[in-house]
Amino acid sequence: MKIAVVGAGFAGLASAKVLREFGHDVTVLDKAPDVGGVWSASRRYSGLTTQNNKGSYAFSDLPMPKDYPEWPSGQQVQAYLERYVDLHDLRGALRLSTEVVRAELTPAEDGWLVTARRAGEPVGEPERFDHVVVANGIFSDPVIPRFEGLAQLLRAGGKVVASSQLTSLEDARGKHVVVVGYGKSACDVAAEIAPVAASTQVVARHLLWKLPKRLGNVLNYKYLLLTRMGEGLFRYETVSGGMEKFLHGPGNGVRRSMLASVGAVSVKQFRLRELGLVPRGEFADIARSTVSLATDGFFEQVAAGAIDVRREAEIERLGVDDGGAPVAVLDDGTTVRADLVVCGTGFHQRVPFLDDDLQARLLDDRGNFQLYRQVLPHDVPHLTFAGYNSSLFSPLSAEVAALWTAAHLADAVDLPSVDERRRLVADRVDWMEKRTEGKHARGTNVIPFSLHQIDEMLADLDLQLPAATRAGQWLLPVDPKAYRHLPGRLRARLG
Repeated sequence: MKIAVVGAGFAGLASAKVLREFGHDVTVLDKAPDVGGVWSASRRYSGLTTQNNKGSYAFSDLPMPKDYPEWPSGQQVQAYLERYVDLHDLRGALRLSTEVVRAELTPAEDGWLVTARRAGEPVGEPERFDHVVVANGIFSDPVIPRFEGLAQLLRAGGKVVASSQLTSLEDARGKHVVVVGYGKSACDVAAEIAPVAASTQVVARHLLWKLPKRLGNVLNYKYLLLTRMGEGLFRYETVSGGMEKFLHGPGNGVRRSMLASVGAVSVKQFRLRELGLVPRGEFADIARSTVSLATDGFFEQVAAGAIDVRREAEIERLGVDDGGAPVAVLDDGTTVRADLVVCGTGFHQRVPFLDDDLQARLLDDRGNFQLYRQVLPHDVPHLTFAGYNSSLFSPLSAEVAALWTAAHLADAVDLPSVDERRRLVADRVDWMEKRTEGKHARGTNVIPFSLHQIDEMLADLDLQLPAATRAGQWLLPVDPKAYRHLPGRLRARLG
């Protein structure tokens, strides 16, 4: 088949590599001038690092370089992806600096017409493809709130940007900065700019639990969270037998005690009580929206007064003070200087190059993506998704999803009926919504159940890992190398 992959991040590159191995003619289109997605030099914010350790945040056939630190920088991750492109000779399949403007089904709905525009050039003619893989990412379209008084602040010289648009420390040097949010990007940005900014205020509507990279400054968190045991501490949609059934049955007290002890260590290690930054609820709530590692130096700078966290607060409006300086007025009535407002306020989940009718065919009546295995839509033919599942093992998840797509294109996946898939996906989204209290990223948030989702796709392909390997993953961090033979096994089966 002739296949268009939209997006050149982890998911898009994995899709290109795997689908080419299965004989398809693949073209990867991305509006950025380099590969990487969120790691592109055009999008990564200053201070961006991985949440995963380098051992788990890698493709199965290409470990991160040994000289990389435990948590690689954004620049290092992008360089790693360039190596992946060269390793698999993907350079010729890439069309970078090329934005997909429109993708529409052919009149007979037997393929796609994809219209793209190269940077600096007019829109090109539509090009026909047999299949489209959507890999534009769920972290590609930042949300910037519509603040009242924005125009007044801008006229006074103020600026409002998303965290992904703050690519240089110089943009914050000597300025009074307000960072909106308390997730990873917000805390990363605050910690990075505080040493050069005139002041740094973090406005946090809700405090999130943060996990130390090293518990008690000793135990690497990968031994807690990047294992099957760590995932099993949280209740999945369906509880399987064995250890999970024990943890959520007779061993529930043990499970709760383990989570509580991690929370207690976090509170003590970060001095959260002294700082007034203990989140409400229990540490188990860390899994409700996204698992967030603590940013190096963030709490230390709060303690030193370089960062001021306004907890349970929101910006009510922007404007200027009596002297004409840009300010933000918070909902408690206080006013803070705001030369620069940086929004770490999440992302839109949408496919902008599809028309309204096609997008409506992908969503339920609440705007949630209806994707079987986070890959296959119910009502749009010749279309699959890659990377529409937030995961602690994004490269590995992308590879397995690409294998699933390759098998599907070869009619080698035994799919339930459409009606049954609708029911299964609707039940999954309902569970996601309740579990995350509405923060389910329109049906794309599967964290912390990354391995469950990978297991389900592999079960569809009858490519499960050996029982001994899975057993080892209960106590040791998942090593992507354990999955490196799967493409060859699937190719052998398909002939």
